[in-house]
Parts: sequence; structure tokens; C-alpha cells
Amino acid sequence: MKGKVFQVVSFVIVFLIMGFMISMEFKTIQGSVKTAAASTRNSSANVDELSSELQNMTDERNVLKQQVAELNQKLSALNSSSSKYEATLNALSQDVEKYKELAGFTALSGPGVIVTLNDSDLQPKDGEDPNMFLVHDEDLLKVVNELKAGGAEAISINDQRLIATSEIRCVGPTININSTRYAPPYVIKAIGNPDTLQASLNLKGGIVDTLKYYGIKVNIEASKNIVVPAYTDPVSLKYAKAAN
Repeated sequence: MKGKVFQVVSFVIVFLIMGFMISMEFKTIQGSVKTAAASTRNSSANVDELSSELQNMTDERNVLKQQVAELNQKLSALNSSSSKYEATLNALSQDVEKYKELAGFTALSGPGVIVTLNDSDLQPKDGEDPNMFLVHDEDLLKVVNELKAGGAEAISINDQRLIATSEIRCVGPTININSTRYAPPYVIKAIGNPDTLQASLNLKGGIVDTLKYYGIKVNIEASKNIVVPAYTDPVSLKYAKAAN
């Protein structure tokens, strides 16, 4: 697009220069005609020749003026087309940013809740499974699901942004989140309506009640401004393709 505009502008400049030169020659010939007519009144052949040349130059100048006018029109059309192209490009850029936000590749901020989970300090009684007093991947998954059900728009665990391909799974005494190991405490940040998110977590008999039964420490804090970082690891799909 810029190359076409540059080419048209170059043509305009060339034709303007040519027009200027022809105009100067036109004036020179006019002077020559007057001088020849004054000094050699009997040289009608020379006067006719100069008059003919003057007419030719006039015609050429008119043609050049017409060509310059046409080039100016083309330049205006290109400028208009360029403006439409830029408007389309800006709209596409805005769409890309919107989809990046939805996919989790942009840091977001807003109101929401911060949920902190930590292992229990209680000692298991005889016959009780000691693993029930520790935070596991399924506990994090259940909390995340409740937050999603409550309308959470962005979620992170220990500043790891959760996206469609994120994994949460136990690896010994730690939990892998986005292929990075973490030990408790686990800090879950969720952006959304704080009241709705808290109500979703505090359902009677829900995940929070179950965790507290085993002494798992659960702290839910509402906040007016939570920052959920962007997902930064590379993402590639080996098997999934766009459906036709």
C-alpha cells in the first residue's frame, strides 16, 4: 500500500516539474514571438513557425495538467483506501487482544477472592488415613470448579494462570501446576463477583466444609483488586485441528 502511494506521489512530482519547465518555455516562446514581431515584421514565416510551436507547447501543457489532475484523484483514492485498511487492521488488533484475554495470555485485574489452603495441624486418630489431612490435587480442582461455577473470569494458583491445557496433579508431597511443582500453602486467586464466589465456596456440605472437617486450613478473603498473571509458557497442539 505504501509503495503504491510513493509511486503515485513520484509521478505527481515528475509531472509538476515537467509542467513548470513547459510553462517557462511557453513564456520564453511568447517573448520570442513578441520580439520577432516587433523587430522583423516582414518575417511572417518565422512568426507562423513560432506560433505553431507555441500552440503545440500549449497543448502539451494542457495534457500534462490533465494527467496531474488524474494522478491527484488516484492519490486521493489511495489515501482513502489506506485509511480503510488501517481501520480494519486496528479492529483486528482489538479482536486479537480480546481473544488473548479470554484465552489467558493477558494479565488481568479486578475484584474477586483469594483462597489460601494449607495442610492440617491435626494428628490423625487410629484408623484414619493421614493423607486426608493434607491438601491434594483433587482439593484444588474442586475449589477451582466451585469458583468457575460462581462465575470466576480468571483463576491462578500460586501465580500460575489456569488455561484449557493446565494440569493440577499430585507428585509425591507436592502438586504440579503447569508442570511446576509447588508445596503448600496454595494461594488461589479468582476474579469475579466477590459475594457470588464466596457463596459458591461456602455452600453447606461443600468443598470448604469437607476440608475443614479434616482440619485443612482454608482462608477466603474478598478483595477489590486482584491481579491474575498471564500464562507465559508456550502452547502447541499436536493432534487437535480446526474442524472443517
